Order: sequence, then structure tokens, then C-alpha cells
Amino acid sequence: MTLFPLFLATCAVPAAAGILFKPGQWYRDLDKPTWTPPNRLFPVIWAVLYTLMSLAAARVATMAGNDLALALWGLQITINTLWSAVFFGQHRMLGGAIIIGLLWAAVLATTVAFALLDVLAAVMMVPYLAWGTFALALNISVWRRNRGRAAA
Repeated sequence: MTLFPLFLATCAVPAAAGILFKPGQWYRDLDKPTWTPPNRLFPVIWAVLYTLMSLAAARVATMAGNDLALALWGLQITINTLWSAVFFGQHRMLGGAIIIGLLWAAVLATTVAFALLDVLAAVMMVPYLAWGTFALALNISVWRRNRGRAAA
């Protein structure tokens, strides 16, 4: 049995958080930079990222000495789950930026740990790391533009 479906099912948790805590009118009314992607792209991007990170984890899961790498994968997916609730649910833009910063560090650590075991698995994590970098910049920009519009 392949482990890919198990890791992909784990990704359903942060995906569900994204469904439960939708952007809504509050987000639509925020001042956002011109480089903000259209809302319709986010589910597509996340579907690709969840697939790649699950494939990467499934590869590493079959290797000896994978304890730290898989623990870090678990940490990053846990942190990932928090962002939608904090940013969209609580309207905490700075809190969201802090969570993405922590997520970015966890994804970087996971990617490095994967690289020590399997270069292809690490390469599969690179788009996630790139998206995390972009998302952090976007979150910080939105926070800076809307400091007076914190949680209502």
C-alpha cells in the first residue's frame, strides 16, 4: 500500500480550515497590492502544493532515518492549518504573518531534512517554500496597508 493517500488525507485538514474560514466581505474590502492573485487561483495552487508535499512525504516515509523529516512534515502541516482560522476567521493580519513566518521556517527545515534523505523529495517541496515566501510577503503587505482594520 502506498503512503501517498495517507499524507494527502492529512492535507485535507488545512484544506478544510480554508473551506471553513473563507475570505468573505472583510477580505474583499481590504486594500491589497496589485500583485495579489485572484481568489480562484488559491484552491488550484494549494491542490498542487498538497499533492507535491504528499508525494515527497510518501517517498521519505519508506526510508530509514526518516524520523526527524516526518516529524517536521507533521509540524509544517499543523502550522499550515492555523493560518485560515487566524487570518480569515479572527481577522488577525499580523497573527497570520507570524504563522506564515513559522510555517516558512518549518517548510524550510522539512525541505532540508528531506534533502538529506532524497533529493527528489526535497525538490518537490521547493514550490511550497516558494509559495510560502510569496504568501508571507503578501500577508505582510496586506497587514501594512490595513493596520487600522484589524479584528472587528
